[in-house]
Amino acid sequence: METDFLDNSSIISYSAKNFEKKKYSAISEIIFSEKATDIKWLNTYGIQFQTAYREIIHQNKLDDFLIKLLADEEHPNKVILLDNLLFVTTRVLITENNQLESEQMVFVVSTDFLWSIQEKKGDYFNWIRERLETNKGIVRKKKADYLLFLLLESIIDNYQETYLNNAALSADKLNATSIKPTPEFTSLVEKRKQELFNFKKATISLRDTVIKLEKIKIKDFNSMYFSELKEQTNNLITNIDFELQELESKINLIFSIQGHRLNEVMKTLTILSVIFIPLTFLAGIYGMNFENIPELKSKYGYFILLIVMAVISVLSVWYFKRKKWF
Repeated sequence: METDFLDNSSIISYSAKNFEKKKYSAISEIIFSEKATDIKWLNTYGIQFQTAYREIIHQNKLDDFLIKLLADEEHPNKVILLDNLLFVTTRVLITENNQLESEQMVFVVSTDFLWSIQEKKGDYFNWIRERLETNKGIVRKKKADYLLFLLLESIIDNYQETYLNNAALSADKLNATSIKPTPEFTSLVEKRKQELFNFKKATISLRDTVIKLEKIKIKDFNSMYFSELKEQTNNLITNIDFELQELESKINLIFSIQGHRLNEVMKTLTILSVIFIPLTFLAGIYGMNFENIPELKSKYGYFILLIVMAVISVLSVWYFKRKKWF
């Protein structure tokens, strides 16, 4: 179990002048506060290494309550202030595939270290690692609170990029000129709505986490970083709501088109029925086997009846045309 934990973990130590990416051979070597000037970032893939987590917490003299918090595999959004320590957990979307699965992500943050725990392997943080290694920007001059800000910003940026890409694809498939009242088109609209609901739920989850972080009061923790993230999440939620309204309008338009077509069909059938009802009535009368029906014995009775039927049909059509029923 220890080997698996170490294989799924990496630790970066950095300061304004130094950068070091370490690989430990034992959990006992993971000490967060060796140098006061260095910031450490421990990243772990997998939430099942409870024994390793307990050992790290004990040897670094962290709050024991972390053991209980990390033992819970399913968390609602939490931002818990411990002894000069923050425990942050949120559920985020995995956008690499079309299924939009989610994973639990946990951050344990102090002034001089950040410990990120991800349920599944893979993340959107490589650009942050590159900045740390190449000393781009100001990240190496800042403390762990700024690193947490960048990690959350990376998740939000990934949401925005994925949303925009999917929105462009959706716009091509669901543009106004291609609206058709077919099961296939309706299925595409409903599928897109479900994707947007998933994105909105995940974005609201992140926004709630960011709002809680914005209110945190802890020494050497700058909560002002997270105001910008709140605006980003609000903008994304606004865009999602706008597209949801557009999709709802398209669904309503589909129903209107279907209703209009049904009305046209019913109107056509009604007109034909009105035309043929008197003709059927006359045919029924003269189909009776009575001796004294007028013109029954007449030489031209059949032709007279056909002419009467034709006149009735022409008059019915003329009347409907006059009323602009078709």
